[in-house]
Amino acid sequence: MSHRSAVLLMLLVTLMWSSAGVVTRHLDAARGFEITFWRALFNAAALLLILGFMRGRALLAALRGGVVWASGLCWAVMFTSFMMALSLTTVANVLVTMSLSPLFTAVFARVFLRQPVPAHTWWSIALAGAGIAWMFGGQLGGPLLGVWVALGVPLAAAANWCLLQKVGQGGKEESKRVDEDGGPPDMLPAVLIGALIAMAVTLPLAWPLRAGAHDLGLLAFLGVFQLAIPCLLAVRLARELPSHEIALLGQAETLLGVLWAWLFAGEHPGSAALIGGSLVLAALVANEALAASSDKSALKNA
Repeated sequence: MSHRSAVLLMLLVTLMWSSAGVVTRHLDAARGFEITFWRALFNAAALLLILGFMRGRALLAALRGGVVWASGLCWAVMFTSFMMALSLTTVANVLVTMSLSPLFTAVFARVFLRQPVPAHTWWSIALAGAGIAWMFGGQLGGPLLGVWVALGVPLAAAANWCLLQKVGQGGKEESKRVDEDGGPPDMLPAVLIGALIAMAVTLPLAWPLRAGAHDLGLLAFLGVFQLAIPCLLAVRLARELPSHEIALLGQAETLLGVLWAWLFAGEHPGSAALIGGSLVLAALVANEALAASSDKSALKNA
């Protein structure tokens, strides 16, 4: 897969991820942890069908191994921390905290993978973070406990992207031995493990369930098209793109999420969100343009 194709596919992933906000605005009764539970349930059901078709009987064997469960735990934290944080603090606090994901990923990649991070990526991370802070800066405030819970999202995402890239590039020797053939373990089932863990954790918190047929239809859409499919694609793209670039491209989710809420739920973002969103978009475009230029220079020098 070419770098351009991988970037475009990752942007498609963020497009699907960004649908969560506008869809939840149209729910009638489901709230908080119940949204997370039903979304995880439909996510798990879709993953069982997709992975069952792809892997067949080998799926059960693919669910074994410490590295797969480590990634599954990361997915579970990412699936659940967002809703838990929203129940404790403002949406702005949660989103600004989540915007730290590229920075954490770049640091984790540098420390644990010894992966050099280009200077332009650091500048792009800083610009994207400034844009998101600008978007929501006027709304900051609220209990700090929610901020600490929200930190679970970027920390788990950073750990997961680095883990997936390490395994995708061959991994450590102990990771290779997980697979009977001596190759790196199959990481796609980790998303299923994350969904199952999220279901088990959030069901007691969501009880009693209130969602009707209308809500269940929307939540099924979220489970399949906002989580299952894009998460599987993200795992595949971890073989093609550096972990810090995946995290940076993922920031488009915030920009798109604000846009969909504006267009289809009547939530005008205001001038601050428009200016901040422009900074985020500029950071993404600049980073990809500079990355493409660097790749061309490397090919010419080769």
